Amino acid sequence: MFNINEIIEKLRDVLSSEKNDGKVFDKEIATALDLTSVNFATMKKRNSVPFSNILDFCALKKISINWLLYGQDPSSLIDSTDKYWIKYFPTVSVSAGGGAYDEEDEYEQLDLPDFFIDIIGGKENVKNIEAINVTGDSMEPTLNNGNIIFIDKTKQNVNKDGIYAFINENGLFVKRIQRRVDGGLDVISDNKEYPMQIVDKNGINVLGKVVSSIGKVF
Repeated sequence: MFNINEIIEKLRDVLSSEKNDGKVFDKEIATALDLTSVNFATMKKRNSVPFSNILDFCALKKISINWLLYGQDPSSLIDSTDKYWIKYFPTVSVSAGGGAYDEEDEYEQLDLPDFFIDIIGGKENVKNIEAINVTGDSMEPTLNNGNIIFIDKTKQNVNKDGIYAFINENGLFVKRIQRRVDGGLDVISDNKEYPMQIVDKNGINVLGKVVSSIGKVF
């Protein structure tokens, strides 16, 4: 479990290296993380780590998230990197049979090659992308068993046709969704062995749009 006070002290070290007097107060750290003083105080009290704010801070300062969170290469504050990475949830699977998803699930850091950045929406969009696994054959040949799919969590508006990851009462799914003229949704499996379903748009919770995938081609 992360210790928020240890992380704060490292943030303080980073910011103090930029000042002549070296003094950094909690208010300045809160500002650097784009948090209010009240939220910052609550975060400290609850030992809650604002991961997205810290990721933005590290990207801005060009320092290693591994150094900040895990203490790797602590000898230097300039463990600089221009690499980009996203959250990959290896234990989360989306399938025709339903899966499970919880934002508190443990994730791994998935480093991205430079050429892949534009495919998923550019450098500014990396923080909005998460990766999970595909199991089953309901979306073949577009998505195959064992593929990793990349989900843009800002694209939850199903007014535009596309492939989406969503949750309903039966679990976690990835399907092609098309909006009907009557306001309903056609939920389509690319594998024609599976029937199309018609659902009410309020009957599903859309996690995001699938913007890319990697894995085997059959």
